[in-house]
This record gives sequence, C-alpha cells and structure tokens, in this order.
Amino acid sequence: MVKPGSAPPAPIQHYLDMLRTQRKLSPHTVEGYGRDLHELQALLCAASAQPPDWLAVRQFQIRKCAAQLHARGLNARSISRKLSAWRGFFGWLSSEHEIASNPVDGVKSPKKSKPLPKAMGADDTIRLVSHRDPAKPDDSTLAACNQAMFELLYSSGLRVSELASLDLVDVRANGYQSASWIDLDEAEVTVTGKGGKQRKVPVGRAALQAIAHWLPLRANLVKADSGAHGHALFLTERGTRMSPRVIQLRLKAHGRGAGMASDVHPHMLRHSFASHVLQSSGDLRAVQEMLGHASISATQVYTALDFQRLAQVYDQAHPRARKTGGK
Repeated sequence: MVKPGSAPPAPIQHYLDMLRTQRKLSPHTVEGYGRDLHELQALLCAASAQPPDWLAVRQFQIRKCAAQLHARGLNARSISRKLSAWRGFFGWLSSEHEIASNPVDGVKSPKKSKPLPKAMGADDTIRLVSHRDPAKPDDSTLAACNQAMFELLYSSGLRVSELASLDLVDVRANGYQSASWIDLDEAEVTVTGKGGKQRKVPVGRAALQAIAHWLPLRANLVKADSGAHGHALFLTERGTRMSPRVIQLRLKAHGRGAGMASDVHPHMLRHSFASHVLQSSGDLRAVQEMLGHASISATQVYTALDFQRLAQVYDQAHPRARKTGGK
C-alpha cells in the first residue's frame, strides 16, 4: 500500500479507467461519474485555491461541498447521487493508498422534499366540473354520470376509490354490507377510507343536483341479476360498478374537452377541495377530518399551497416585490 502523499497525479482518471475496463460500466455511466468527481475537485480547489490532496480530504470538507451544492438549489436526489459517486471514488482510493477512513461515510444528503400536491384554482375547478360536452346531450347516461361523479369528487374531497365504493343507500342484507354510501336527505356521504376508518363528509348543492339528474338514468342500468353491482351509486353502461380506473380515464378525457392545460386526475379535485376550503375557512382541523387524514401533518401541506397563492398575489401586486431589470 502506497503511503500518503504519493497518490498518482490524476486519480480521477485512473478511477474512471478502472470503472471502464474492470467494472465494464457503460460510457454514459462513466461520463456521469466523471462529471460528479470533477465537480468535487472544482469545489475543493475553490476552497483552498490549489489542487486537492485527495489522500488528505476530510469529512468536514465533503460536508461543506454538499452544503454548497444545496445552496445553489441542487435537489436532494442529485446531491445524493453525487455523494454516492464521491463515496465510491474514495473507497477505491483507500484500497490503493493509505487513508484512515472514507471521508464521505456519514455524510447524508438533504432530505428529499415532498412535492406539493397539484391543486387547481377555484375558477378552473368550477369550469372543469361544470363543463358540458357539446357532443353529448345533458340527458345522456354518460354525460349525467360524469357530471355527478366529478361534482361529488370536488364537493366532498373524496379519493377515487371512495367514490367508486359508494352505494345508493346503506345496505346490510343477504351477506352484503355497504362500505360507503350517500344519504341524500342529510346531504352527506359516509365513506370508509384508508385503514378502514369511516368518516362523514357534507355534499354540496351542485353535487346533489347533478346526482338527482343522474339517478333516473341510473335506474335504467340496474339489472335484475346485477347482485351487489345494483347497490352502486355509479354504474357503467353495462350495469356494473364504476371502477377507479374508468373514473380516471373519464375525468382525463373530460379535462381535455374542457380545455384544461394539463392532464386532470381525480386526486387533483381532492387537492383542490382541500385547498379551497382551507383558503376560505382557515380551519385545518376541519379539513383534516373531511379528508380522513390520520395525522394533521398530512393536511398541513395545504397551508403551503395557500401560502404559494398568497405569495403570487403579493409578487403581482406589491410595488417592492416586482422583479428588477426591466421597465
């Protein structure tokens, strides 16, 4: 083993050659390792104004380099990848030269931030759920079913699986028991969510009207031998319970027909429901209960969405918030 101070003049290139010839990594992968290692070299050079002594690099230097990448806005996934590349390099270096320990060991990348849920603005959401396809008359079975489903998704913030599980009434007969159902008289749905937790959620006027329009057409789809399918609030044209996948596909097509800028999925309506109720009420606990979240932390993400909206308003309206550089 070679003593400290006698490392080869170009250890990065030696390491990359080893990856290419011995480990048989693809040229693309080797190129990626090279970029990450040369970036580390540049960071270390900038800190000391001289080429790094690879055998003398310490953990605090690696931490500082990772922090600099984070400060530049590099995401946690990319920093984690770079640390992995650096760790492998120093692991190889320690097998070739005398190093007390791998300086990258114990250095953790920043926590991956969870992406904020995609919620639409109130105007866009209302435009979506109230959209009428001119090619389908309002009294068509397909149009009426879609209207009722999409209004209810937004009205009550349901998961798509919860919407699909809804029965017309609470049924407990012949070995069948409803998991979820609607009570039109009380204007509420009772749904069984994650972990078998049951909750009640109000249903708004627009959704109730859409469902009232749908029910006579639904009755024509119920078959004598439909069994448990006949209890479902939402049925396909074959008389079977609507599946989550079919709801997703219908909403996506409906969104395109309404001219939405991006693909729309049922969870966007759930996110929009939560965001809009929170914006209007400020009652985080109530939103938590209606969404069926076990922990308040899962609901708090919508406070970030609300802050984003306020920040956008501020940026557009406050004279001191306007970006400089142009008049």
